[in-house]
Amino acid sequence: HSRCDLVIESAIEDCDIKRGILRQLDNVCSAEVVLATNTSSLSIANLAAATSRPDRVIGMHFMLPVPRMQLIEIVCGLETSTKTRDLAVDLAGRLGKTPVECRDFPGFVSNRLLIPMINEAVFAVYEGVASIDAVDQIMQLGMNHPMGPLRLADLIGLDTCVTVMRMLHDGMGDPKYRPCPLLIKMVEAGRLGRKCDRGFYDYPEG
Repeated sequence: HSRCDLVIESAIEDCDIKRGILRQLDNVCSAEVVLATNTSSLSIANLAAATSRPDRVIGMHFMLPVPRMQLIEIVCGLETSTKTRDLAVDLAGRLGKTPVECRDFPGFVSNRLLIPMINEAVFAVYEGVASIDAVDQIMQLGMNHPMGPLRLADLIGLDTCVTVMRMLHDGMGDPKYRPCPLLIKMVEAGRLGRKCDRGFYDYPEG
């Protein structure tokens, strides 16, 4: 790995798993290599602390679906250097993406806004305000969203939505981030979204 300038990890949104991967990368990559994480909500400072190079660890959050979405959220940890930030921003541009910087807080900007909106959409179904189809149609046709929040939740993964909501709840200490009971039940039932063919919608194989 001595010829690499930057390595990106993109494991599931689990702090222990990501810290383990970054620790392994820290051991096999030369000291100059920047380690980037594609986390969508975890603390960059916490992940960086698993390495011996916290100044060369940075968040590069790619949006889903990656081939179509323009944004990369750039998140610096407490010790991330300016040189590391500049390298990540330059790489984002080389990939044809638009880098936008934000601070290292739970959920950053994207998921601090997006996942609670999805959670509220689930509450609307849970409380009988509207059907799944109606919630999605209202947000698509009324708010000009390209995809309804419940179908988007299926794309993201309902388990990931629950994980991020719990992270926001723990990190902010605010009950408004409590995950909807229906969302939790669906995850417990194995209805995780597109990746397992069932979520708020069914996705027949093929």
